[in-house]
Amino acid sequence: MQIAVLMGGISREREISLRSGKRIAQALRRSGHDVDEIDVGYDIIYDLGKLKTYDVLFNILHGTFGEDGRIQAILDAVGIPYTGSGVETSVVAFDKYLCNLLVSDLVNIPRYTMITENNYEEAIEDFEIPCVVKPRREGSSIGIHICYSIEELRKFARMELKKCSEVILQEYIKGTEITISVIDIDSRPIVLPILEIRPKKEFYDYEAKYTDGLTEFIIPAQIGKMVTEMTEKTALNIYKRLGCKHFARIDGIVSNNMFYFLEVNTLPGMTDLSDLPMSAKAYGIEFEELVNRIVLEAYRDFHSKIGVSSIEDKQS
Repeated sequence: MQIAVLMGGISREREISLRSGKRIAQALRRSGHDVDEIDVGYDIIYDLGKLKTYDVLFNILHGTFGEDGRIQAILDAVGIPYTGSGVETSVVAFDKYLCNLLVSDLVNIPRYTMITENNYEEAIEDFEIPCVVKPRREGSSIGIHICYSIEELRKFARMELKKCSEVILQEYIKGTEITISVIDIDSRPIVLPILEIRPKKEFYDYEAKYTDGLTEFIIPAQIGKMVTEMTEKTALNIYKRLGCKHFARIDGIVSNNMFYFLEVNTLPGMTDLSDLPMSAKAYGIEFEELVNRIVLEAYRDFHSKIGVSSIEDKQS
């Protein structure tokens, strides 16, 4: 197959996207595909004719203009097949506030509110310490701060409001950090073994995620059979409710035998330290097979609409 890997981009997660993209491209080449690596910017709209020549685009653009629905809308408008969730799912999942609203009847969510410059004082005064400050729209734990005093809360809320106009203020839940990866196999979502995350830092922040040795990973998560089964079911329901496609990751905390939802990542990292590939390996799927499965699912999804249902049809 002719495949282009969309990577890099313009977000604060650019470095991780490049690392993910290069690893994906290498795996696809080892499988015999012809692969181009494309570092995406806003000027991608001038190359749409070229993009249409590929069988599939592997989208691994983390963050803004990659995971927020904008690149998906462009590719949909001109009819180009790509991996990952579609426009609506991407918009909602990238927006932590909207995502919470949509899945609130499916899962426990730590108490939260949204703060802006207009309600800053009122929101802060009414919120219990400790708490968490995080951008409304961001990934890779960028901009997340645990606040143990009103002074820290004011400092970090102001800091993030300067970078974005809306910030989420959320109850701090102390417990076991876990992540649940889901992939589509033959158009059916499969929950992979739950990964328990034990960061050596205060929490699983950007540095802990992408620096070797700063986090211990336990598969399967040591949260008990009953909690594991409940969490797997909940994660699958969230995946389906949002309409996720091909692969995604649901992050949360287990505390007092309850799973608390934090966020959905519709384009999770695919580096050598990333969570989803670890869970896939524990399930029995090596990285090369994983990226090939994702590509195949994207190809089938797109071409089923025009009556081509298998890669063999394309190659015959």
